[in-house]
Amino acid sequence: MSFLDKYAEEFKKYDSVENDFIDDDKIWGQLEKWSKPSKSDVRRVLDKAANKIRLEPEEMAVLIQNQDSETINEMYALANKLKREIYGDRIVFFAPLYISNKCVNKCKYCGFRSENNEIERRTLTMDEISEEVSIMIGEGQKRTVLVYGESPETNIDFMCDSIKQVYKTKNGNGEIRRANINCAPLSREELVKLKEVGIGTYQVFQETYHHKTYREMHPEGTIKGNYRWRLYAQDRALDVGLDDVAIGALFGLYDWRFELMGLLYHTIHMEEKYNGVGPHTISFPRIEPAIGTPYVSNLKYAVSDEEFKKLVAILRLSVPYTGMILTAREKPEVRREVIPLGVSQIDAGSRIGVGGYRKSEANMLPDKEQFQLGDTRSLDDVIKETCGMDSLPSFCTACYRAGRTGEHFMEVAKNSFVHNFCMPNAILTMKEYLLDFASEDTREAGEKAISKYLGMMKEDRVKQYVVEAIGRLEKGERDIRL
Repeated sequence: MSFLDKYAEEFKKYDSVENDFIDDDKIWGQLEKWSKPSKSDVRRVLDKAANKIRLEPEEMAVLIQNQDSETINEMYALANKLKREIYGDRIVFFAPLYISNKCVNKCKYCGFRSENNEIERRTLTMDEISEEVSIMIGEGQKRTVLVYGESPETNIDFMCDSIKQVYKTKNGNGEIRRANINCAPLSREELVKLKEVGIGTYQVFQETYHHKTYREMHPEGTIKGNYRWRLYAQDRALDVGLDDVAIGALFGLYDWRFELMGLLYHTIHMEEKYNGVGPHTISFPRIEPAIGTPYVSNLKYAVSDEEFKKLVAILRLSVPYTGMILTAREKPEVRREVIPLGVSQIDAGSRIGVGGYRKSEANMLPDKEQFQLGDTRSLDDVIKETCGMDSLPSFCTACYRAGRTGEHFMEVAKNSFVHNFCMPNAILTMKEYLLDFASEDTREAGEKAISKYLGMMKEDRVKQYVVEAIGRLEKGERDIRL
């Protein structure tokens, strides 16, 4: 049986369905209806968003089509406010680990596509995975996302073995406490295996929600050529109890306004089908250059920095309880402007070449990378800067390990979750980083940030616990969490 034939019967089930939940004409109709919203139209939607209620597509369309600078600034201010109220003054850190760049697909925009002869193909061995993870841990990382191409070499058994290898690798006081997965859509049987080895979030990005563009970008005869197999990947995960799933779109393949609406429709689909459980995170990467990939050099739908800021703020306003991930694809100056608009997670110190952590800097392996990074600063440098941006860096993984995911997460997130769990755990994981990995300058900035947020705690019982836990960390104990 060929790699493509493996899913052939399941493909037929999706192809037999007349319609999916993305209606291209309906989306464009909604955007055209609100082509010129008034200030009062925009403020009506903002009033609803201020109550932390997920927006409907036509309400998102109002914000998307808004061109008024005054109310756009009001959108930005509210997006910042909502993020801080729901997620607190913290930014969660992670770093990707690229396991393999071997791929059978032919996506026009991707450096890993099978037709790209300028890429050196590699799949890490288990020993090499341990070596890469050990370096990551030695820099202070505690959360990662494992990235695989779609290839027979990286089948479900290999993925499970690699996850186990990540979790069992230790370096001094450090370890990876949460390994998310970014891989191809999988069957329910394969997803059960991932659940059994304890993965974190299961990430599958639709790339583009526009049906015609999807067909153009992903040639027929490849696994990725099936739009619906990919569109319902999260459904299959939720069906088998993997309740931490993530969605995303690659901005630049099609009109950003349409893609934003697609992300909202995907969220609504999951919430309606799975008792209010939508995506745990949404990602919104922009296309970046890659070796041997001429398609990305002249994009019809390239997203400007100003449009990017706007779409991030609109996402936060539209899906207030969903985590939002901004990656190191973006340059530092862009990240500084965009993070306050609703971002809750970023990566730092990232290397995206297969075997890249053994190199001292990012973008050192262009013939092994999927694209080029915009922010190549070290984790320590970004941690120090974040402490000066009225935010507290966090490496927390407590919710996932305590089972506060899916429906349970939604229940606690809408109450005093951020104050009783998120900020205390952020302080404790930041303290670990300062004790074990930080430079002198970063340690000074981090201690000031911890002192600030301890002083802001209103719940005496929680504050006392954190103060005592900090003392235990200073004496050598690790992994203290609420």
